[in-house]
Amino acid sequence: MTTTWSQRLAELGITLPQVVTPAGSYVPAVRTGNLVYTAGQLPIIDGKLDVAGKVHEGAEGVVDPDQANRAARQCALNALAAVDGLVGIDAVVRIVKVVGFVASAPGFTGQPAVINGASDLLGEIFGDAGVHARSAVGVAELPLGSSVEVEMIVEVS
Repeated sequence: MTTTWSQRLAELGITLPQVVTPAGSYVPAVRTGNLVYTAGQLPIIDGKLDVAGKVHEGAEGVVDPDQANRAARQCALNALAAVDGLVGIDAVVRIVKVVGFVASAPGFTGQPAVINGASDLLGEIFGDAGVHARSAVGVAELPLGSSVEVEMIVEVS
């Protein structure tokens, strides 16, 4: 018998959060054909931004890359919640692409390690079906002052 993604989440002790209310004039996810595109997801927990500020290694007054990595994981959970809310998590065939944005302090070049927080979670949940193409981009600012934003393209049945 094959394990469903819902069962896999339960095995891992992961509960998908409620779908985050959009901060503007858009929807959390859209399906076209067999693809679901999520809106950019911030590290929102219980309606509040969890990690704000620019990311840099070892500097005062900025977000540590490990903290930003955990925020990227939360962003991925929020994106999966958007997928689940639209088509159900068990409809996922594979994760196709992840795009991650990191609000980066000048000189910070560790965006890939930050976005690994999202990618590692997807591998943990979906195994080979979680292996994806990816972009990790440093930006000057993100909505609401967030440190990280993640969006996904997901193939569904």
